Amino acid sequence: MGGCFLKEKQISWLRPALAGAAAGLINGFFGGGGGMMLVPLLAGWCGLGQRKAFATSVAVILPLCVLSAAIYLVRDGVELLPALPYLLGGLAGGLLGGRLFRGLNMTWLRRGFALLILCGGVRALLG
Repeated sequence: MGGCFLKEKQISWLRPALAGAAAGLINGFFGGGGGMMLVPLLAGWCGLGQRKAFATSVAVILPLCVLSAAIYLVRDGVELLPALPYLLGGLAGGLLGGRLFRGLNMTWLRRGFALLILCGGVRALLG
């Protein structure tokens, strides 16, 4: 199991805590993207299966995004009304993605995720 989650009550919290800290740091610093850091850490470093790593990442990123958004809101970095269409679209996409997730082949899901990371990296380098 990779050493992150041991059976019984002997849980090693160091790796999951470091993975969460990395995701939180990325999310807070860039305003998002912590899940892209967290999925490979959960799957490779913490030994979660790929499907569980994706699902766990979503569960972890939600509170991190809420916290980051609250900090940006307090510091006047967020305009809520212009963000509303993105929120509504994101909710619809999240519902659809959650429904489709169970039936997707993990090979294609990993490839799509890798392509998304690659496209984001290229845009960041060129933009």
